[in-house]
Amino acid sequence: MQDNLAQIPGRIKELREIMEVSAMDMAADTGVPYETYTRYESGELDIPISVLYKIAHRLGTDATVLLTGEDPRMDTASVCRAGKGVEVERYPGYEFSSLAYNFKNRTLEPLLVFLDPSREPAAPVTHSGQEFNYVVEGVVKVTVNKREYILEAGDSIYFNALLPHAQSAVKLPSKFITIIQE
Repeated sequence: MQDNLAQIPGRIKELREIMEVSAMDMAADTGVPYETYTRYESGELDIPISVLYKIAHRLGTDATVLLTGEDPRMDTASVCRAGKGVEVERYPGYEFSSLAYNFKNRTLEPLLVFLDPSREPAAPVTHSGQEFNYVVEGVVKVTVNKREYILEAGDSIYFNALLPHAQSAVKLPSKFITIIQE
C-alpha cells in the first residue's frame, strides 16, 4: 500500500494536467496556499483527507480514482473485508483506512482510524459537513473547538466538522471508526 500512497500525487498531477487546470487554480479552488499545494503534488507533504476530497471534486472524479488509480465499481453494495481497506493518508499519529472505497457516488466516507500514542498528535483540522467517531478499542481523546472528550471502546461522538477538531490515543494504541459527511 505504500506504493499506492506514493502514486497519489502523480495521479493528481496527471489528471489536473489532462483537465487543463493550473496548479495555481487548483490551489485557489481547494483553499490551499500555492506553495503547500505544490508540495502535496510533488509528494513532499502528505495530502490531508479533506484536501484530497476537494481535489477529487474539483477534477470531477471520485477520491478512489486518486487513491487507487481505479474507478469504484459498486453501486448496490460494497464489502470491505477485515484488513482490506485502502490506506488513505497518514498524519503524525493517524493512519486511515477507507472502508467504502469501491462504492460509487458515496455521500459518506467511513474510515477506520488507527492512533499511535507514541507519535506526535496531528494539529486540529476543519472541513465541511459533519463527523461521527465510534471508538472500537483503546481510549481516544477527541477535541472539538477546544473542548476535550475522553471516549472509551463503545463510546461515540457526533459533531460539526467546521469546528477545529482532533483525535489522539490516550496511553495505548487505539482504533475508531469515523464517518465523514461533507
